[in-house]
Amino acid sequence: MPASPQPRNQDRLLSSNQPLRLAVSGTFSSGKTTTTEVLSIATGIPRTHALTAREILADLVPGKQLQQLSAKELQMLGLRRFEERVAGETALTAGPGGSFVSDGSVLHEWIYGQVRMDVGINPGAPLVHRALKRIAGVYAKPFHQQYMDAYGAVVKQRAKRTYDAFVHLPVEFEMAKDGHRPVSEKYRQESDRLLIATLEELQIPYTVVRGSVHERVSTIVERYGLPLVVPIDDALGIAAERIAAGVAAVEQKQLENEQVASLAKKVRYALTY
Repeated sequence: MPASPQPRNQDRLLSSNQPLRLAVSGTFSSGKTTTTEVLSIATGIPRTHALTAREILADLVPGKQLQQLSAKELQMLGLRRFEERVAGETALTAGPGGSFVSDGSVLHEWIYGQVRMDVGINPGAPLVHRALKRIAGVYAKPFHQQYMDAYGAVVKQRAKRTYDAFVHLPVEFEMAKDGHRPVSEKYRQESDRLLIATLEELQIPYTVVRGSVHERVSTIVERYGLPLVVPIDDALGIAAERIAAGVAAVEQKQLENEQVASLAKKVRYALTY
């Protein structure tokens, strides 16, 4: 059985007639997508999310993978996801009931970018590649850090006025080995640490929830007094089918847009900060 949830920042139950704007946080491979999908199906609360990085890349910088992006392109990716999150959250807040459950939050892209500034722009790359990136970024890094500081100030203000509470999923599982997560375990741990530190800084109520997806959803439902319109076991099956279909569609689109990078291109990516 998972450890009991840990309420922080005076986390509180909301009244049954009060809208709940709940963000589910966690770093790569923490289970945000599955947890929020199951929670949404089980409770009937609309789910909002940004397109995945792979989906955005197919349109924004076709032919490139995450590990090939420059700092400028990573910033473009973060802004696009921020735009999508704001649009989705705003639409649901103005809709019937005003509640939503968010897969991640507006804080996430800033945190991922900030940790990249600290541990390296491509933390999952081989040592030589990371060394070349550091050399290439000597002069550009101060500017990009100023940008990240400004971006952080904006998303913190947005998070403070948007979310009623966070459910945080700590690093419990190994990172998915799907070839699309160009990060390291150090990167995951640092991202997780910064997420919690930011919630503490902003004094946004949050609860740490552990265990299997079924256990997590059961804990969240109990914690916030949410209705169950679909049994959790049934919601798990429906969510698995939806997620599998979504992954297949993304992979098909990426395959159609993929270009084989030559050695010269790979070297150019390594030398571009």
